[in-house]
Amino acid sequence: MSSRNGAFMLLILLCFQICSALTNVFDTTALKAMKDEWTTPPDGWEGSDPCGTNWVGVKCRNDSVISISLSNLNLEGKLAPDITILSELEILDLSYNTGLTGPLPVKIGDLKKLKSLIVVRCSFSGEIPESIGSLKELVYLSLNLNKFTGMIPASIGRLSKLYWFDIADNQIEGELPVSNSTSSPGLDMLLQAGHFHFGKNRLSGKIPKELFSSNMTLMHLLLDGNQFTGEVPETLGLVNTLLVLRLDTNKLSGDIPSSLNNLTSLQELYLSKNKFTGSLPNLDGLTGLYTLDVSNNTLDASPVPLWLSSLQSLATLRMEGIQLIGPLPTFLFSAYTQLQTAVLKNNKINGTLEFGTNFINQLEFVDLQYNEISAYIQPSAKKDLQVILANNPVCFEVGNGQSYCSTIQHNTSFSTLQQVCTPCEQNMEPSPTCRCAHPFTGTLYFKSPSFSGLFNSTNFSILKNSIADFFKKFNYPVDSVGIRNIRENATDHQLLIDLLVFPLGRESFNQTGMILIGFVFSNQTYKPPPRFGPYIFKANKYKKFYDVDVGYKSLNMGVIIVAVLGAIGFILLLTIAGVYALRQRKRAKRATDQINPFAKWDTSMSSTGAPQIMGAKAYTFDEIKKCTQNFSEANYVGGGGYGKVYRGILPNGQLIAIKRAQQGSLQGGLEFKTEIELLSRVHHKNVVRLLGFCFDRNEQMLVYEYISNGSLKDSLSGRSGIRLDWTRRLKIALGSGKGLAYLHELADPPIIHRDIKSNNILLDENLTAKIADFGLSKLVGDPEKTHVTTQVKGTMGYLDPEYYTTNQLTEKSDVYGFGVVMFELLTGRSPIERGKYVVREVKMKMNTSRTLYDLQELLDTTIIASSGNLKGFEKYVDLALRCVEEEGFNRPSMSEVVKEIENIMLLAGLNPNADSATSSRTYEDAIRGSGDPYGSETFRYSGNFTASKPKPY
Repeated sequence: MSSRNGAFMLLILLCFQICSALTNVFDTTALKAMKDEWTTPPDGWEGSDPCGTNWVGVKCRNDSVISISLSNLNLEGKLAPDITILSELEILDLSYNTGLTGPLPVKIGDLKKLKSLIVVRCSFSGEIPESIGSLKELVYLSLNLNKFTGMIPASIGRLSKLYWFDIADNQIEGELPVSNSTSSPGLDMLLQAGHFHFGKNRLSGKIPKELFSSNMTLMHLLLDGNQFTGEVPETLGLVNTLLVLRLDTNKLSGDIPSSLNNLTSLQELYLSKNKFTGSLPNLDGLTGLYTLDVSNNTLDASPVPLWLSSLQSLATLRMEGIQLIGPLPTFLFSAYTQLQTAVLKNNKINGTLEFGTNFINQLEFVDLQYNEISAYIQPSAKKDLQVILANNPVCFEVGNGQSYCSTIQHNTSFSTLQQVCTPCEQNMEPSPTCRCAHPFTGTLYFKSPSFSGLFNSTNFSILKNSIADFFKKFNYPVDSVGIRNIRENATDHQLLIDLLVFPLGRESFNQTGMILIGFVFSNQTYKPPPRFGPYIFKANKYKKFYDVDVGYKSLNMGVIIVAVLGAIGFILLLTIAGVYALRQRKRAKRATDQINPFAKWDTSMSSTGAPQIMGAKAYTFDEIKKCTQNFSEANYVGGGGYGKVYRGILPNGQLIAIKRAQQGSLQGGLEFKTEIELLSRVHHKNVVRLLGFCFDRNEQMLVYEYISNGSLKDSLSGRSGIRLDWTRRLKIALGSGKGLAYLHELADPPIIHRDIKSNNILLDENLTAKIADFGLSKLVGDPEKTHVTTQVKGTMGYLDPEYYTTNQLTEKSDVYGFGVVMFELLTGRSPIERGKYVVREVKMKMNTSRTLYDLQELLDTTIIASSGNLKGFEKYVDLALRCVEEEGFNRPSMSEVVKEIENIMLLAGLNPNADSATSSRTYEDAIRGSGDPYGSETFRYSGNFTASKPKPY
């Protein structure tokens, strides 16, 4: 009887294995090995089926583990070498677990499909494994805030897809590896990298000149807080994509290279605390620079350089201890600059300090301690300006108790949290709505903010709203967000802000919610407003998890005991249950396919895979039918070869536009997928917003925000009835330029539009310009980066001339199309009209020695009739001509174009930061309007695909 019972027990165990072990045995073994290494494993890591029982932080595909995200779960122990068994793993995020120690597995390079390796703020140590260079799919490598030692493996140079490389705040030493003539790789090979964050290590030696080339796409180069020596290589000036350059707190010497003036996109430049000699080079080409810090270098004695007057975007100027002499010129404080903070202490500035009659209102802080200033004329109009003149002759008089002779600096107590709430119990905190909870907390470290001072609460309100809106858009379990304790790190001028994220509907987050929130910051999914620049986030330990599985383990134990005790009697029942479970799983899959709008995406018909979307809502056909009143003619607003565009109203009253593909036609299948994928990634006020889509009953529909005033082409042609004066045209140029610059430089990943024209720029009720129609767009980082094609893409008249010889469309092709649009705004004419090309006509007609370049005959009569004096006109024409240069490398980037248009608006007496011009008609008039705000002009895309133009979406 005993042997019979043993056989039955064996059958039971076998049945359990067959019925429940859905995860492949290798992945299960690896996860169990990881769990065994941790003294505090995640909740719910029980049983033999990680995929089937949804282990916390584990995601699977086809019974294989593809993602492990366990940020801020208080994990302790080491990372098991068996993790390298996970052959399908794409994401590994263990960030903010300071109890994780030891080295990374030597064979981590075996994870061939890994795209993200993120271990921010753990306690890993040892050398970075050489095998990491075998991770050919790696895009994100974040090892910052650990205890890594040794050198940067040269093998990392083989990671051709690497975009984000962060090893800051470790103990890494040695020189930066570069490739040589043999097979040895180096960092110079990482041409797709946008971020080198190497600050606060022990790196040494010279910065190699071979590291930089014009083919690089670096945006952030952060080498601060190391031990680099020698001169800065002139080749650094070749990387014209740089936005932030930090070389401060090293031992660099020699002259500051004049080639830095070629970095025309640069916004932040830190050169302080080195051993630079000689004089400051002329940097007047850095017109977009927000921050300049050259403090504490042994430079030659010289006056404040005149070229600073060219840096009209400069917000922070730090020139402490560099032997400045003479009086302080008033041009630093003129109304045409953006200066907020000026620190020029420890110099030999003398004479009288005055700010002049054309004084800027945004100036907040001027520190001139330890100079030779003998008098100070205080401005009468600026009440909140703080000036520090301690240890100057003006403060040496006995009894001089002026506030400017004090060294006390203002501080900020700004907080978005409620100041008066009922006290909370059990170490909880009140949320912005006075609800007591245990928030997720930590500190945001902004490495190079492009604004100054801590006194303007507007910047911080924008940041808080940006974070809150992010969580809201993607339905995170977040109730509210608060920030407080804003301060500046005096040693490296980083901006530190404490963040509190409050859980939705309960007193604390569970572990799944914590993982979601942590991943947002560790993986840089959240992008702060541009003025805040690059950041890192240091999460605090979270000890009060909401246990969603209370009693789960004890309940399972009871079930197991009952099953074992009744094993003999229930063996048949278990077998039946196993068969039933398998059938239920198939039914669940069928149900999921019905819910998933792309489950039956027909790749054989559309020639493309299902879209990968972010945040767009899937609407049913019945929902769309209802909000358009069964696609009534009254709601029809345009159409063409692709299909028709309808106006609709959602149940909440929101107006929407629906682009509906023709029944039975899949010619637009690729465009349909592309627009969903791209627009679900972008969020900018100058880019049309995708609200959702419909892929139901063989329908392909895209749902957008409704743009009431149609396209720019409609307004220029007179169809919309809107009169565009010079002011409005400048604002439209700026808005559309900002939208395009966002797509090129701030979207993640960046996007090339490939069909920029006036038909694809829409105007809302406030005449805010929005970039639209992404059917031809491509991601910069996709395998087709150069977009070599034999089909004609884009529209005649707007096409980059280089396209006809190279068959390539790039970011500079978009710049060319934008330049043509700028000429359309001037002339009101189509690019090609009666066989004449507007660009050629302008070049032939213009005479730079005469007023308005003698282009009056070509100008739209509406401009002259309504605008009078066209201030900034000549600079506008010069900029447009630069955009339509024959060769792409001679054209500016879109961020440069935006900055130039902002300067033109200042010349015209306009505020480039103000909202768009007030609409020429009411919102209701726009709805009733001309009946077809989107137009009906037909044009031809590539191949035989036709569509309606001007098209809104």
